[in-house]
Amino acid sequence: MFYYIGIDVGKFTHCACVMNFHGEVIVEAFFFKNNREGFNSFLDKVKNFINKDHICGLESTGHYGDNLIQFLLNHNFKVGLINPISTDAERKKKIRKTKTDKLDTVIICNVLQSRAYTTITKRKLGLREMKKACRLHASLMEDINQLKNQLQACIDFVFPEFNSLFKTKYIRTYMALLKAFPGASLIANANLTKLKNILKPCGRGRGVELEASHLKDVANNSIGSIDSLTSLEIQQLIARIELIQDHVAVVDKKIEEFASNSNSPIYSIPGIGSFSGTSILCEIGDISTFHSASKVVAFAGLDPSVYQSGEYNAQATAISKRGSPHLRKTLYQIALTICKYNSTFNSYYKLKKEQGKSHRCAQGHVLRKFIRVLYKLLTENIMFDFEQLV
Repeated sequence: MFYYIGIDVGKFTHCACVMNFHGEVIVEAFFFKNNREGFNSFLDKVKNFINKDHICGLESTGHYGDNLIQFLLNHNFKVGLINPISTDAERKKKIRKTKTDKLDTVIICNVLQSRAYTTITKRKLGLREMKKACRLHASLMEDINQLKNQLQACIDFVFPEFNSLFKTKYIRTYMALLKAFPGASLIANANLTKLKNILKPCGRGRGVELEASHLKDVANNSIGSIDSLTSLEIQQLIARIELIQDHVAVVDKKIEEFASNSNSPIYSIPGIGSFSGTSILCEIGDISTFHSASKVVAFAGLDPSVYQSGEYNAQATAISKRGSPHLRKTLYQIALTICKYNSTFNSYYKLKKEQGKSHRCAQGHVLRKFIRVLYKLLTENIMFDFEQLV
């Protein structure tokens, strides 16, 4: 006989019940705390069903159930995650408008019976952890970009000519110079030897093609304002940027370890790095849940939307932008890179441009082709072969 174990997750306390194949509740709903003692008490009540055909289900809502999921997998439970939309739809079937934790466990069991769940394994749990790492990386990079925008506003106030002196912004020398002398007036009055040491450092780091004397001349003629508070803000912004960059390096190391250990075919595609490849893999999850490449395209929100009313049928529509925005963002970030390293993708992009497509629209076509290629690689577990891409 098959058994369904439904768990309603809470922040401090969970609630669970057990139902058999006939829909009969054989273990009435009970509460257990979200700690080691509570988990063990739950195990004592349901341990007789672990070695039988069973599925233990809970809603995928936030992070409160993450530790419980890890506990269940470690104790050989078969675990299914349920979309809250499914439980809400099941709840609305009832005539009376009633919601309690105990009733929710029964509703979860009913959803499990209808097979409206996604099984989760330790491998999938590892993908979820890497998804967190990739999203943390993206969040940190957004923080850095925001701080850099603030930094530029400060530079434009105290030394607007500064950026014109460098071919590349934010390099080591660029940041070191601003940290030491955050303002045109400070550079104009700086010791020439100190400026030379920063511009052409000894040992680690490469200098820039900028003479210290020329820098002082530009600073002397600058229209930048003298503002000690803005200069202090520049130093603090640089310190915050460097701190976050250190955090990014730690996260990236974890992502690189995952990439090297997974040996996925995605990393064999030219132009795909450890971060972009891992981010795409984690957002897609188990490729076997998608029955075709078009399903992945739709999940990324890259499928064209459809608008039809009466006899009118729109010929040109935007992409749907449904599904995972994180996956879609990563895909657009790699669009130019895969065109650069792969002549077939590049030719396909140029073809769409010649057909009158906009740059963004042509990128969308390239990414849909990329997903079709990726789907074949992942489903058949084969490495990328340039000669077979036509």
